[in-house]
Amino acid sequence: MHSEQKPSLLLKLAAWGGLVFLHFPIIVVVLYAFNTEESAFSFPLQGFTLHWFTDALARQDMLSAVWLSIKVATLATVLAMVLGTLAAGALYRKDFFGKEAITLMLILPIALPGIITGIALLSAIKMAHVDPNFWTIAIGHATFCVVIVYNNVIARFRRTSFSLIEASMDLGADGWQTFRYVVLPQIATALLAGAILAFALSFDEIIVTTFTAGQERTLPIWLLNQLGRPRDVPITNVVAMMIMLITAIPIFGAWYLTRGTENTAGSSK
Repeated sequence: MHSEQKPSLLLKLAAWGGLVFLHFPIIVVVLYAFNTEESAFSFPLQGFTLHWFTDALARQDMLSAVWLSIKVATLATVLAMVLGTLAAGALYRKDFFGKEAITLMLILPIALPGIITGIALLSAIKMAHVDPNFWTIAIGHATFCVVIVYNNVIARFRRTSFSLIEASMDLGADGWQTFRYVVLPQIATALLAGAILAFALSFDEIIVTTFTAGQERTLPIWLLNQLGRPRDVPITNVVAMMIMLITAIPIFGAWYLTRGTENTAGSSK
């Protein structure tokens, strides 16, 4: 057996350099959220203050945008959980004509550039003679959130022994009882992790939202509009930092729930 080779110093430096490059803009936003300067980014920082947090939380337009984003993300997540779980249950075990095409159609909305998905959704909305509103945003978000839930659930289905379902049916359980007492406990953490990721993805989505929002203003659109107001830069930094922290929590939660899932009880090798 070959001994594990340790990475070279150059490789370690390259890895850390890549991480710093990716996270440097985030660090800048966080630092300037506490800066005393009112209008623009100045270096070095002029001082340390928590004043902008009070101003940000007093902005009613920002709070309304946050609440709208929460409602949209919640509805999109519920739709994604239902549709993603049903799709995973239908596709994980049986082979049939058109299965690969269906799988591709599920993955396509998140694989395509957001602007393509947004234009397609806007065209469908106009063809249906519907004005863009809250519901069009939520349905638009659900189209790409479905695949997040689907990928998590179908991976868990594939690690779950079908003999558990057969045993449940042999013991007289109907389809709903089998799903509630056998299938759901097996996929619960994967379903929850998919829902958490879907919520985070919907909460900060801007490209598709721009095409489906109409007059509605979600938080990402509010932040985009703030970029044209130099005097509001500190408040924008504060809100951006708070959103990064909020969306990081679901990501870590999803990681925690799905770690070690290869050892799921009842899984088949």
